[in-house]
Amino acid sequence: MIRWTYAFIDRPEAVAGRAAAFWSAVTGTGTSTPWGERGEFTTLLAEASDACLVVQAVGGPGGAHPDLAVDDMPAFTALACRLGAEAEARHPELAVLRSPGGQPFCVVPWRGQKTRPPVLTGPGGTASRLDQLCLDVSPAAFEAEVGFWAALTGWDARPGAHPEFHVLRPPLDLPVRLLVQRLDEPRPASAHPDLACSDLVAGRALHERHGAEFVRDGDGWTVMRDPAGGVYCLTGRAPVTGE
Repeated sequence: MIRWTYAFIDRPEAVAGRAAAFWSAVTGTGTSTPWGERGEFTTLLAEASDACLVVQAVGGPGGAHPDLAVDDMPAFTALACRLGAEAEARHPELAVLRSPGGQPFCVVPWRGQKTRPPVLTGPGGTASRLDQLCLDVSPAAFEAEVGFWAALTGWDARPGAHPEFHVLRPPLDLPVRLLVQRLDEPRPASAHPDLACSDLVAGRALHERHGAEFVRDGDGWTVMRDPAGGVYCLTGRAPVTGE
C-alpha cells in the first residue's frame, strides 16, 4: 500500500540551485540544506507539513519522477517487477525502477508522513498547489502504462477530460497524484509537474515574475518553462481537491 507520495523535480546539476530557488518561491516552501552523497537533493518544505517535493541535481537533461513510500518496500518492489517494471538498483532504503514504458520511479519506506502541504494563496487571491506528476508516454505504450500504474497504485483510475489523458487519483490525504498522457508521436518516457491553479492568467503572471517563461496555452492548461529549462504546466483544476 502506498502511504505517501513525492514529486522529484530533476534538473541539470549546473542549474539545480536555480531550480530549487524558483520552485521554493512558487510553492511557498523553504529549502533544506542540500543533502545526499553529492549534495544533489534539496527538499522543499512547507510549514507544519511533511515533505513531498524535492529538487534533484542530475547529470542528464532532467525531468521529473515519483517516489512512492510504502509499508513493505521489498514486497512492493517485487509487485512492480511482476507487473513489468525493471529494477535498476536496490538499496536497503531505496529501490530505483523503470515502468514498462521506461518512466523512472523510486520506492522508499514510509516514515509516518501524513500532513500534505496547504494550498498556496498568492497575490490577488490566486490559489495553487503542486499536486500532480504527468507521465508523458509514446502512443504505443499508453494503454500498457495506464494498466501498469493503475495496478501498481490501486488508485482510482479513469479517463481524463481529453482522450489523451488518464487520471490516477489517490486518497485525498496523499499529496501527489499521477496523470498518464499519450503523446502525439514516439519519444522516450518523461514526466513533468503540474500545479492546480485557480486562475491560469494570474498564475502565469506570478510564475513569470519569478523567472518562468510562457510556452503555450492548451485547453484548460498553460505550459511553462522554469528558469532551469524544465517544462511544467499550470492546470485549471481546484487546488483543494485537484478536480
